Amino acid sequence: MKKPYNPATEKPFFIDEEGARNYNFGNTIQFLQHKGKQRFGQNFKIQKEDLPIISKLLVYFTKCDDLCKEKGIDPKKGILLAGPIGCGKTSLMTLMTEFTFEINRFFIRSSRAIAAEFHEEGYQVIQKYSWSPKIYCFDDLGVEQNTKYYGNECNTIAEILLNRYDLMIRQAYVTHATTNLSASDLEALYGNRLRSRMREMFNLISFPNDTPDKRK
Repeated sequence: MKKPYNPATEKPFFIDEEGARNYNFGNTIQFLQHKGKQRFGQNFKIQKEDLPIISKLLVYFTKCDDLCKEKGIDPKKGILLAGPIGCGKTSLMTLMTEFTFEINRFFIRSSRAIAAEFHEEGYQVIQKYSWSPKIYCFDDLGVEQNTKYYGNECNTIAEILLNRYDLMIRQAYVTHATTNLSASDLEALYGNRLRSRMREMFNLISFPNDTPDKRK
């Protein structure tokens, strides 16, 4: 009978003589499962078919540049995690915060909530999320509606992403995001100009289209 995971003794990494973290993939997956149950409840489970996705996310967020190169991931870009509704995008990005360092720590914000914030507070919201020296993950790109502030309509997230692109070029700050939409849907929503910049901003990691809804 397999022993239950012990987070005190089966840590996901060890520190080598040079002070670098060295990860054990098996222990890391068990650690993710353990943290997932803590955050999302006892029904949380890492699915075997999701391991290729998780592997790419882990090599990126643990800053394993050699493995990033093997998997075709550019560490200078952010992550755009795409997939069907309920496939676990937000949960995985939340769990990836367990592996960040001070330099790449990120904060998850709902795109819908940001659009609502703009409706209440106006253009300072765009400034806050555009130029703040923080790394953000904008959750659920495409679900937000165009919003108005004193009669002026604005696609808040599109404006923020355009500014975040400039921030990446000038200061090398990356941006992360999740979405249920395809590339063509994103282009239809945000326009070709932003879609082109998004290719430069993000490593696209996609769940298969037939990934089941884990919430059911």
